[in-house]
Amino acid sequence: MEPRIYATYWIETAFPLAQAAATMAGEQSTGTFVRVPGETDELREAHAARVEELTELGEVAAPSLPGSGLPKSGDATRRAARVVLSWPVSNMGLSLPNLLATVNGNLSELKAFSGLRLIDLKLPPEFLTRYQGPQFGVEGTRKLAGVHGRPIIGTIIKPSVGLGPEATAEQVRGLVEAGIDFIKDDELQADGPHCPFNERVSGVMRVINEHAQRTGKKVMYAANLTGEIDEMLARHDHVLAEGGTCIMASMNSIGLPAMRVLRAHSQLPIHGHRNGWGMLGRSPAIGMSYIAFQKLWRLAGIDHTHVNGIDNKFCETNESVIASARECLTPMFDAPNKGCEIMPVFSSGQSARQAAPTYAALGSVDCMFAAGGGIMAHPGGPAAGVRALRQAWDAAVAGVPAEQAAKDAPELAAALGAFGG
Repeated sequence: MEPRIYATYWIETAFPLAQAAATMAGEQSTGTFVRVPGETDELREAHAARVEELTELGEVAAPSLPGSGLPKSGDATRRAARVVLSWPVSNMGLSLPNLLATVNGNLSELKAFSGLRLIDLKLPPEFLTRYQGPQFGVEGTRKLAGVHGRPIIGTIIKPSVGLGPEATAEQVRGLVEAGIDFIKDDELQADGPHCPFNERVSGVMRVINEHAQRTGKKVMYAANLTGEIDEMLARHDHVLAEGGTCIMASMNSIGLPAMRVLRAHSQLPIHGHRNGWGMLGRSPAIGMSYIAFQKLWRLAGIDHTHVNGIDNKFCETNESVIASARECLTPMFDAPNKGCEIMPVFSSGQSARQAAPTYAALGSVDCMFAAGGGIMAHPGGPAAGVRALRQAWDAAVAGVPAEQAAKDAPELAAALGAFGG
C-alpha cells in the first residue's frame, strides 16, 4: 500500500461541511471547479486527496475572515469543523517544498471558507530516505554544551544591533565568566558592515576558547549565519575553524531547501530561529499551528527551535507554548525509525519566576531556557542572574516552591523581588 500524508485542519464555512471538505481535497489534488478531460475515475482513485475525518465543532455567529462566500441556495449557517485530508506520497514525491504546496497551497484563499488553518501533519517515514533530520538533537547538544540533568541556561546578545565585533566579544566575556551555558546572536545581527560576521565570530570565539582553556567549560555560541546559500556554507566553515559549537539560521528567511543544504554541509548543531512565524500563527483562523510548522523544519535538519515562553511578552498563550515544546520532544516517526526530536528553546521575557511553571507544564528539563533581562538586569549582576535561574530550576525539579528555596538562595530571592509578582 502506498504511504500517505495526513493533514489536520480547522475550517469555518457557510457551505455544507462535506461539500467544503471535498472542495479542499479537490483543489489540492486532482480537481478544479469543473470536471476536465483526462480526469478519469482511475486517475482520481490513484491521486485524489481523501477526506479521512470530518467533525463538526459548532455554529459560528460571524465570519472570521473577510471575502468568504455563501451558497447560492439552501442553509447558509456558518459552521466550524475539524477535517483530516490525506494524499498519496506519489502526488508530490519525497519533497518538503512540494509537500508544503500540497497541504497549504491555495487553500487559505478559497472563497468557500471564512477560516482555514493547518493544525497538524503526519508524515510517513519514507521521508527519512531523503531528509536527514536533526544531526545532534537533545543529547548531542547537551554533550557539546557540557550540560546534563538540567536545562541549558542561555541568553542573547543585546542590544540586538549596533555593537561592533570588539564590543560583542566583551559582552560575551562577561557572560561566560558569569557561568552561562549558551549565547546566541539576535536574529537581526548577521553580517552588517558595523559588525561583520567573520570578525564577530573570531572575536567571540577567542573569548570562549580562552575561557574553556582556563575552566574546562566551553560555552555554546549560536552565530547567526543567515544569508545566501553560499554565504551560509562559508560562514559555517569559519565558525567550525574558530572552534565554535553551534550555528543559527532564520528558518522563514532561508526556506526549507536552503536548510536542507545547510544541514547536509553542517558539522555543528543548527539553532533554528522562528522569527516571522507570527504571520503564520497569530490568527486562529488562518495560517498554521507551530506543531505543524516545526515538523517540516525538524525533518529539514534543525536541532533546536524557539517555542516562546510561559507568561511571555508576546501574544501566544501558555497552552500553545507548552504544546509546541512537548511536540519538539515527541518522536515524529515510530521506532525503529529516527524520531527527529529537537531541543525546545524557551525565551521572551523569561526570568527565575517562570522556571517552576515551565517545569510543571513540560515535565522535563530537556530544554534551553533563555533570558535576556532576567540575567542582565539582575540586581547582583549577570553572574547572580545565572545562579538565580539555576536555583529556580533546581527548586522546581525538587518540588520546592521558589519563595521557600529563596530563603537559602539570595540570588533567587533578589530575582523574585526584581522581576515582578
